[in-house]
Amino acid sequence: MLNRRHLRVKVLQSLYAYHQSNSGDIKQHEKNLLQSIDSVYEMYIWMLSLISEVTSYAENDAEERANKHLPTADDLNADVKILSNRFILSLKKNKDFLTGLKKYKIAWDFEPELVKSLFIVLKSSDDYKEYLKKTGDTIQTDKDIIKFIFKKVILKSSIAEQVFEDKFIYWPVDKDVLQALIAKTFKNFSSDNYDQNKLAEITGNWEEDREFIVNLFENSIRYNSDYQQFITDKTQNWEPDRIAMMDTLLMKMAIAEFLNFSSIPVKVTINEYLEISKEFSTPKSNSFINGILDKILSELKAENKIKKIGRGLIE
Repeated sequence: MLNRRHLRVKVLQSLYAYHQSNSGDIKQHEKNLLQSIDSVYEMYIWMLSLISEVTSYAENDAEERANKHLPTADDLNADVKILSNRFILSLKKNKDFLTGLKKYKIAWDFEPELVKSLFIVLKSSDDYKEYLKKTGDTIQTDKDIIKFIFKKVILKSSIAEQVFEDKFIYWPVDKDVLQALIAKTFKNFSSDNYDQNKLAEITGNWEEDREFIVNLFENSIRYNSDYQQFITDKTQNWEPDRIAMMDTLLMKMAIAEFLNFSSIPVKVTINEYLEISKEFSTPKSNSFINGILDKILSELKAENKIKKIGRGLIE
C-alpha cells in the first residue's frame, strides 16, 4: 500500500508538473494528483487480472493440445488443475475486484500474445510441474503457485514490463507499491470462505491520507513565494540556477510540513525528504537539503513558528 513517503512522492511529482506547466489551475493539478493515486490502484487491478488470465489460459492450452492433428495421450488429458485454484476462485468472486474490472474496463485483448507467452513460461517451469503433482491442496498451498506466477513469471517478463510501463507513466516508481499491494492480497486471502478475503487497500486510512496530500500540495503552492524566500535567505552564496528544482520543491514541502502539520515531528519530515532526495535528485542533494533545512528550522524555532502537538515532536 501507499505509505506516507509514497504519498509525498506523489505530491512532489504533481508540484513538479504544476511548476513546469503553463497552467495555474491548482484544482486541475490537484485532480491530477488524486488521479495519480487512483492509477496505482488501477495498476493493481490490472495485475490481479493478468494473474487470473494466465491461470485461465490453461483451458485454452488444453483445447489447443487436444485439437492437434496427432495429439498424444498427454495432449488429450492435459492437467487443468490450476483452473480450480482457490486463490483465483476467491478473486473471481471478490466484489471489489469485479467492480475494479468494470471501472477500469480491463481486458487483455490489446495484447493477445502476452497471456499465452506467460502461460508457456509457467507450463515449462519445475514449480508448475510440482504443483500439478501435489494433492490435498488448500488456499494456503494454492497461493504458492500464484506467488510464483507473479514474482517469477510476470515480473520477470520483459513483455509484461513493457506493457505496464507503456500503460502507467509512473510504473518505475510505483512498481514497488504494486508488489506491496499484491503481497498484502496474498496475506488477506487466507479463508476458505471467499467472502472474508479482501483486496488490499490503497492506503492505511485514505480519508486521512487524502487530506494530508491535498493540504501539502495546496500549502506548497499557496505559500510558494514565502518558502522560496526562506530558501533564498539561506543560499545567498549559491547561484539560483545551480540549485536543482527538485531540491527546491523538496525543501518547500518540508517547510510546509514544519509550519502546517502539527502532528508530524520535524525529524520525521526531514528524514523523509532526505530519503526522497536520494532517489529523485542529485547525489549531493541529501547533504545540501539537510544543511539548508537545519538552518531554516533553527530560525523558525527561534521565532516560535513551529507548533507541534504532543511531547517530543519538535526535537
